[in-house]
Amino acid sequence: MYSRRAAAGGEQQHLSNRVVGLVNLVTLVASVPIIGAGLWLQAHGGSSPCGSALQAPLLAIGFVTLLVSLAGFLGACYHVPSALWLYLAAMLLLVLALLGITVFGLAVTAGGGGTQVAGRPYREFRLADYSSWLQRHVRAERYWRPALACVLAARACDTLAAWTPLDYLRNDLTPVQSGCCKPPTACTYYDDAQQQQQQPDCYRWSNAPGVLCYGCDSCKAGVLEQLRRHWHNVTILNVVLLLLLILFYSCACCAFRNTATATSSKTIFHLHPRWEYRWYLLYLCARESQGGGMDEDS
Repeated sequence: MYSRRAAAGGEQQHLSNRVVGLVNLVTLVASVPIIGAGLWLQAHGGSSPCGSALQAPLLAIGFVTLLVSLAGFLGACYHVPSALWLYLAAMLLLVLALLGITVFGLAVTAGGGGTQVAGRPYREFRLADYSSWLQRHVRAERYWRPALACVLAARACDTLAAWTPLDYLRNDLTPVQSGCCKPPTACTYYDDAQQQQQQPDCYRWSNAPGVLCYGCDSCKAGVLEQLRRHWHNVTILNVVLLLLLILFYSCACCAFRNTATATSSKTIFHLHPRWEYRWYLLYLCARESQGGGMDEDS
């Protein structure tokens, strides 16, 4: 009678287990191209500073997604409580980490936005308008050198090389173009009296294509502004992702409860996959038969 009830309980399929198993199967498959992209960049993108900067994050995200999805898939589909327990712990850490990164990113990217140049469609940016944390990092050579290499690789200033003064009155500029490809609009180079009172970026500017204003504080501010805009777009995605993760975490908790309820508390950290369930029941029946035979012999 007990074996029939256990078998009937083992055959019961819970909706939460199916949802968790299906979603983790999708993420498990999706982790393969992510790892492949990281390996491809490692093999072919070593000469590109921007490509090399993406290698480690892609590989880390790919392998972590692979392991966590594998634990969730095995735990939900094959009723492995220990795997689901590890999966829930990893999901909780992921939710907390994503929440912390989102709040921290909003805090350090506060400010900025630039100042509208009179009579021009573009804005100019000051490094002092950004958080002290960003200023320290962008001034440090080990952080600024890779960022500048990415700016140079993007060839953002090439389109401005043939511009006339009239083009600057008609066309908008990206933050990087505004800060790195031209001197500040307030700079003057024809009046000796005014040159002595200009901001330091005016003296850092050069017409040489490889120099321009890449050493200016305005260039650093333009890069930070571009980062700030991108991060605000990412923040919207992070909020949506957080809501989905919390909803999915609740579903995974239900799947763990269903699996733990159908499993003895003594065996919750032992692997009895669902595809071995019938063999496990046969093993129990064999033990009972052997115990009954020993009682008769005694």
